[in-house]
Amino acid sequence: MKIVLATKNLHKIQEIRHAFSPFNIQLLSLNDFPDMPDVLEDGQTLEENSLKKAKEIHHFTGLTALADDTGLEVDALNGAPGVFSARYAGEENNYEANNQKLLFELKNTTTEQRIARFRCVMTLFGNNILEIAEGILAGQIIEENRGNNGFGYDPVFVPQGYDKTLAELSLDEKNSISHRGLAVQKMVGIIKKLSDK
Repeated sequence: MKIVLATKNLHKIQEIRHAFSPFNIQLLSLNDFPDMPDVLEDGQTLEENSLKKAKEIHHFTGLTALADDTGLEVDALNGAPGVFSARYAGEENNYEANNQKLLFELKNTTTEQRIARFRCVMTLFGNNILEIAEGILAGQIIEENRGNNGFGYDPVFVPQGYDKTLAELSLDEKNSISHRGLAVQKMVGIIKKLSDK
């Protein structure tokens, strides 16, 4: 089975390929389709953006597409940055700027107010295929960056029940608990059933 991942993000590609490695699935990415125009992520929800990306990439490539949209939702910020997580500080995927803005916004909050969750909505779209999986990881935002693994908000997010940030965990540890890892595990089960048909 051949699937196009709706991303050029090397960290995300690595995480998803790692999770799919035991299975006989060829995972391409948008880096394999340099002529693919960027998909405008103008949805108001993670679900809308995930579906839009999967549909547009399927129509362009003719292959089944796997897209996700992920957001960090912080209680003290009424669920922000949410759907705008990747471009919270303006420039898309400027991880350090996003983290610094988040820490600044939370500087006068209590530990209890720093409760947060990562939410990942993953959509598989192809010929007669529409499947959705969601993963949620609860945790808390700490007051400074810790760790060199991972990407995005990983250095400031401590998962519930842990004393390390996501950026201090190994890739295997992170994938076993992460929002994207959970969504991928659900999607792996869905894809296995589809490929067995």
